[in-house]
Amino acid sequence: RTTIVIAHRLATIRNAHQIYVLDNGSVIEQGTHEILMAKKGGKYQAMVKHQQMEKKSMIT
Repeated sequence: RTTIVIAHRLATIRNAHQIYVLDNGSVIEQGTHEILMAKKGGKYQAMVKHQQMEKKSMIT
């Protein structure tokens, strides 16, 4: 079964088998959460870190 999920909260897709990162309609990165987080300078990694910082600033 194939399911396509569009997520603004990246924690929602953390356990997906494949994650595709789109920019201006083109796939710029793909892989699992772990692979994308290991990619230095990657867009997915930057977005996850940004969301984590936002979450921390809302708590404090």
